[in-house]
This record gives sequence, C-alpha cells and structure tokens, in this order.
Amino acid sequence: MLSEPSIVPEIRINDKIEPVGTLPHAMVRRTPGSITAIKPMRDGVIADFDAAEKMLGYFIKKAHGRRRFVRPRVVIGVPSQITQVERRAVKDSAYRAKASEVHLIEEGMAAAIGAGLPITEASGNMIVDIGGGTTDIAVISLAGVVYSRSVRVAGNAMDEAIANFVKREKDLLIGERTAEIVKMELGSASPQAMRREMEVKGRHVLAGKPVTVVLNDEEIREALADTVRQIVSAVRSALEQTPPELSADICDRGITLSGGGAFLRGMDERIRNETGVPVQVAEDPLSSVVLGAGKMLSDFNLLRKISLD
Repeated sequence: MLSEPSIVPEIRINDKIEPVGTLPHAMVRRTPGSITAIKPMRDGVIADFDAAEKMLGYFIKKAHGRRRFVRPRVVIGVPSQITQVERRAVKDSAYRAKASEVHLIEEGMAAAIGAGLPITEASGNMIVDIGGGTTDIAVISLAGVVYSRSVRVAGNAMDEAIANFVKREKDLLIGERTAEIVKMELGSASPQAMRREMEVKGRHVLAGKPVTVVLNDEEIREALADTVRQIVSAVRSALEQTPPELSADICDRGITLSGGGAFLRGMDERIRNETGVPVQVAEDPLSSVVLGAGKMLSDFNLLRKISLD
C-alpha cells in the first residue's frame, strides 16, 4: 500500500512551518534553505514528537486514499528494550494522528511473523532483525519471547562509520546518502572472492573543493568492522543465554536474518562462522517487520497475546 522513508520535510512560509508530506531519501541534504528535512525517528524511537505525529497522519491519509474521518487500528513495531517513556511517546503520536487503537509489538516478534517462522509451535525460533536504528534479536517459542535484546547499532551506524572512515583516511566529506550507496555497493562483513571498487565524489576537507576518490571493498570492510563485530557479539550473547532445549531447536532450524542489514554481503556467512549455527536470510528481509505487523491485524487474538500493553 505504501513504502516511504521516515523523513518529514517542513517548509517555512512567512515564518510559519507547514508540513509538505514526505521527502524522497535521495533529496536529503539537497533541499533549499526554506525546506528542512526532519527525521522523527532515531535509534528506533521517537526523537521529534510533533514531526512523528504529522508523519503518521500523512501515512494514514495516503494509505486510505485521503478519505476523511479515517480512524484505523494501528500496529507499531518497537525495539525490545524500549523504555516506558518511549513507549508512551509512540502511542501518543499514533493517537494524535487519529488512530482508534494502538498496539505495540516487539520488532523481533514482528520480523519473525513476517519471515514466516512457526512462532506458535513449541520449538525455538531465532530472528536477527538488522534495521536502520537498531538490531533486534529474539528467541521465540509458543508465541512468546523467551529472550530479546535490542542493540542500537545497525544500518545508520554503518553509514556513519563509512562517512567517518572516508573523512579520516581520504580527507573527503560525504553525505548520508552517498555513504549508504557505498555500503550497498562495497560493504561486506567477510572477505569476498571478487575485488570491487567505485568512485566517490565529495568535498575535500582542507581544500574545500569537490574531488573524486576511489574506494575498494577491503577499505569499507575495515570501516564496518567494529559495527559488524558488535552485532555478531550480540548474537553470540543471545545464544549463550538461550535455554538448552531451545538451543537444540535453533541448531536444527538455524538463525533467520531480516532487515536491510541482511543485504550486507557476507553477513550470514560471518554469523555462521562465528556461531557455528546455520543462517538463512528471510524471503523479503526489508519488509519482514511491516509484513508481520500487518498479519497481526488479521489475527486479533494473537495480537492481544503478544502486544506489549
């Protein structure tokens, strides 16, 4: 129905701020001075309350064909270790955006449902959802979360690590979007058979003029090393704290990867080598959480059971 970045542009007209819908990701940092691109979410939780409310209201209207007086039931995925204050902020934003009911579920649980894991069976299922702001790890059995952990290191941290590396090693300033493109083109979590290179344009730190440098996959792997290490360490910690019977199930079924971070080359191989457990990537990793949240709307009994309320 709808797939848009969580970026809200605001335009200043006669000293008044007016929302103008959402902004394509490619336009971030390319707007004129009168338009400000605001990211309402940071590390998986709300950073700008008013912008989050406007964004949710816009999404609801657009998904319903801009019909008036729409008051939908809303399911929102949140990090597992979200605080009560952060939880309250998410629900209040949704209610102010004219939602009739708001249900919060852990992103790990939503990703498992969206990935098609048999969460209602009496067996262990492990999901690792590497999103934008957080990496959520969950072990699920009998429609309940046996273990969950949320690490605030994920795709955005990878982009930042690449931008910092290029600035430090190449004296080049690049933006968030360029760093993300570099990550997708050259990023990897383990050594690859084929060497890859690409040209990257940006502003020289000292000279201040536009320049072009060549980056290769080995350099970007070095830039991402610390971020990847933290994610793998969190997965190993989860396995260590999983009950033995469920650990046996995970050895048989393997770990499922979802989220945009699942596309990072060699991520599944890296986790497999570090843990000794089979790893598979979800069929649609980028949409696993939202697909799982959507399925909950048609299974209200299960939604009430797993809701964080």
